[in-house]
Amino acid sequence: MQRVLRADLGIDRLAVLPDGLRGDVPLDNNAHPGRPPRAVPSEGLPLPTGQSWAPTSATLTAAYRTGKVSPREVVRRALAEAQRLANLEPTVGPLCELAEEAALAEAEASEKRWREGRPAGYFDGVPWAVKEQTAVQGLARRSGTAFIDPSPCSVDATSVARVRAAGAVTLGTTPMTEFGMTPNGANSKRAMPRNPHAVAHIAGGSSTGSGVAVATGLVPFSLGCDGGGSIRIPASINGVFGIKPTWGRISRSGDSSGGTVAHLGPLASSTVDLAHALEVLSGVDPNDPQTFGAPRRETGSFVTALSRGVRGMVIGVPDSEWEVASEPVQRAGRAALAALEQEGAVLVPIRLELAKYAAAIGYVVIAGEARAQLRTEWRDNADEMGDDLQVTFAALDAFNALEYLDVCRLRSGLRRELARAFGTIDLLALPSAGAAATKVSDTDMRTGFLDTKVIDALCRFMFLGNLSGLPALSAPVGCDALGLPVGLQLVGDAWDEATIFAAAGHLERIGVAVPRRPRITASLLG
Repeated sequence: MQRVLRADLGIDRLAVLPDGLRGDVPLDNNAHPGRPPRAVPSEGLPLPTGQSWAPTSATLTAAYRTGKVSPREVVRRALAEAQRLANLEPTVGPLCELAEEAALAEAEASEKRWREGRPAGYFDGVPWAVKEQTAVQGLARRSGTAFIDPSPCSVDATSVARVRAAGAVTLGTTPMTEFGMTPNGANSKRAMPRNPHAVAHIAGGSSTGSGVAVATGLVPFSLGCDGGGSIRIPASINGVFGIKPTWGRISRSGDSSGGTVAHLGPLASSTVDLAHALEVLSGVDPNDPQTFGAPRRETGSFVTALSRGVRGMVIGVPDSEWEVASEPVQRAGRAALAALEQEGAVLVPIRLELAKYAAAIGYVVIAGEARAQLRTEWRDNADEMGDDLQVTFAALDAFNALEYLDVCRLRSGLRRELARAFGTIDLLALPSAGAAATKVSDTDMRTGFLDTKVIDALCRFMFLGNLSGLPALSAPVGCDALGLPVGLQLVGDAWDEATIFAAAGHLERIGVAVPRRPRITASLLG
């Protein structure tokens, strides 16, 4: 099996790459900018209103403000809709544990604030959901497993606490693939939701439930974690927006992820909600030293960037990467880029020697780090893990320290190459997932499955952002012949999420990036 993984995932090609593509063994995990911060004048465009069929946070809070509906009514309906989705066959339920009592109490407190004219923040009374690897007070943090202690967490993770402080109502936690180690959305230890656009297809992962929660309209935004595309994959194939921010932008304190590639980040049904979520989630946290390197920025800069426009923005397009994506992904992505060009952006061809090896490098890094971090779990609970995870972890025993360190040197070379590229471009445009959601059998969803071709199609363009720590966003820009969504990925320079938001917001403003209504939906307003 180890030989199959090496061959199918391209890992066996890494050892023969020329030494000139390698850097030193990484001495830190900081994201390296290609040039000083960009000072770009704004066109002062209106915020994108979007064409979302489901209510956004702004829609809900406007209704609260006028008294048309109350937070309690919305939250009660959301909890009921979550249960209805879970009871479908096959399930599309995006929550694995409900915080019903706490959510209703939070909604009542929000209602009181709205009556008194003192909302806590942009998200006051807005329901949201949290991936089950991030601590939510009163709920378990089980990371997609069956054997981790189910005792409720005593405190919120920093990320959850910050969103609560802005008034959002936590409905519960969302199911994920086991330890986040597969991107396909299958987990034998959970009732995993199917793709709401077509239930015979996967919903992706590992932030599976977080993607489905937004795609169905159950919540306007959610929290995920991305170590190799785990935010952007479900965002892409479920047809919503999702961003993996710069390394260190969001605190991981209270999250179970470790290692050097996992980033927390939001998914949302609009760029406005996505930007506001990143505003709330960001900031230095004394409990996470990785956040200490974040440069100072103006409060609200992510949201104001949505009004900037794209005139003069230089977008690098690596044709060699686009050529290996599926035809629907190429067609929709290139049409979106052509629309940006018509709006004043400048598209330039760019060549990245190591981009096509990023996934193979990433597989070794994330799998090796996870295997080391979960040493005692593998020793004591291996037989309680899913078969797919057992096979993956067993195969890792054949890798040695020299191979891992050599891959780390290639990672340094990739970071160096990207920093050079961002010396002359503002954004890098890539496909998100390489194809739309693949079909899946009931048996595979029930038992879990390990399909290297599916894994590589989902992750092929994702690891570049995780290995470099650069911010990357997936925007819904089209669909295939079956109506399954596909995404465009926009990668920015270190700490420059603002430029990504400027482009993604403009795509939404001109009607190119649009979350399409799936076949299965929730209704928050009746």
